[in-house]
Amino acid sequence: MHFLPEDIDQYTVNHSSPEPELLQKLNRETHQKILQPRMLSGHYQGRVLSMLTKLINPKNILELGTYTGYSALCLAEGMQADGVLHTIDKNEELFDFQRKYFDKSSWAKQIIQHLGEAKQIIPRLDLNFDLVFLDADKCNYLTYFELIVPKLNSGGVILTDNVLWSGKVTKALNPNDEDTRVLLAYNKKVNEDPRVESVMLPIRDGLTITRKK
Repeated sequence: MHFLPEDIDQYTVNHSSPEPELLQKLNRETHQKILQPRMLSGHYQGRVLSMLTKLINPKNILELGTYTGYSALCLAEGMQADGVLHTIDKNEELFDFQRKYFDKSSWAKQIIQHLGEAKQIIPRLDLNFDLVFLDADKCNYLTYFELIVPKLNSGGVILTDNVLWSGKVTKALNPNDEDTRVLLAYNKKVNEDPRVESVMLPIRDGLTITRKK
């Protein structure tokens, strides 16, 4: 979802760093072979993620929602040399596709895939994180937040995608729309929770940056 006029949106893309070659190939193959390619972070948002992780320079990264691995590779760009990225997804059909591109990258041995439900996997991860990218099933955002915050180092950052949800968060709520209901509650929670401070950015479908105090 793009909220900016098309010409302005394209101008921002044209004046952002180019998409690395490996990600170009991943982008292209995702659109050719995988269902729902719009779920891909893509060139512009990928460069946003890359810039943020380079500024944060995290040692341990957690990603919820791997899809085809594009965002994980963007996040890895700013990871410390001895860092580790744990990425969780429940779609086993994409596991080998993700691994193929991870193995072609500079971080093949530092990206650990987890297959299954994030609610069950997160409590089993015996480490704290400096950066978390939340882009999994929206109806569990509040649950994930409560599981993540205790595992987030002081000063650690959560990046939450799709917080504008195609503008649905500004419209009258359909009582049958559980995803939008949870997103509204999540946006309110991260804005008011005393443990964190947040800023919402109108980038593509909305990206919230939340920092643990």
